[in-house]
Amino acid sequence: MSKQAAAMISRPRDERVFDAIVYTIASLIILIVLYPLIFVVSASFSDPAKVLNGEVWLLPKSVSLDAYSNIFHNGKIWTGYMNTIIYTVVGTIVNMILTILAAYPLSRPDLPGRKMLMVIITLTMFFGGGLIPTYLLVKNLGMLDTMWALIVPGAISTYNLIVMRTYFQSSIPWELQEAAHIDGCSNWRLLINIILPLSKPILAVMVLFYAVGHWNSFFNALIYIRDEGRYPLQLVLREILLISQTDAVDGNVGLESKVLLAESIKYAVIIISSLPILIMYPFVQRHFVKGVMIGSIKG
Repeated sequence: MSKQAAAMISRPRDERVFDAIVYTIASLIILIVLYPLIFVVSASFSDPAKVLNGEVWLLPKSVSLDAYSNIFHNGKIWTGYMNTIIYTVVGTIVNMILTILAAYPLSRPDLPGRKMLMVIITLTMFFGGGLIPTYLLVKNLGMLDTMWALIVPGAISTYNLIVMRTYFQSSIPWELQEAAHIDGCSNWRLLINIILPLSKPILAVMVLFYAVGHWNSFFNALIYIRDEGRYPLQLVLREILLISQTDAVDGNVGLESKVLLAESIKYAVIIISSLPILIMYPFVQRHFVKGVMIGSIKG
């Protein structure tokens, strides 16, 4: 008998019952979370008539690629992908630089007025200028119809700033920073050569948070962008979906086929917009839990 099996047998009965309950609940949660995703993937590849009839439960039925063909034959989809990639990359870089430059000084106990600054910054989580003043500000700054309208207004997330500040404060020993200063290390060198290499978990989490936010953002683009050549992917997909549904309602010829295609496009749009983030997540997942947990305590 293996040591692992012997250990399992020797464990008290109440512990084994507790573990069984935990695994059961965890399995149910996993099923609840995964099933909608599996259903959307299956529905996007299935005959839309079978989806509407409720025949698709788990696996695709009568595999069809008409929805994806219709979407990818629209030239705007590639422009939208390129725009979104640019907005996400540039926006995340700007977010990370500004958040790091704000979080690190706020984490240092020798910063004068640090507590008052944190109170003022925290207030921005609860009070804002509103949509119309923000729009007028963006307009007066000449950022309408530019990518900066999607990046500058949300350049720093207050929540992310607090999490990163807390990580620096609780995970990087102040004694280490003092020792570096005694050895002649400047603040910039301390940040770049010591603080950031020790903060990979929280940096990975912040990159994921900011990148997902930029990738999924559509409301700011809907408000600030008028040039269709600058539309991000989300707006392009929204336009394709609206057009397909409008054609299905207004068309006199092939009405049934248009309704079915619109239904299939609805699921395909979800997959196309979510796939890049799903691909990116496994590469930062190992840092995700550690970064969030450490960054969220000792506030």
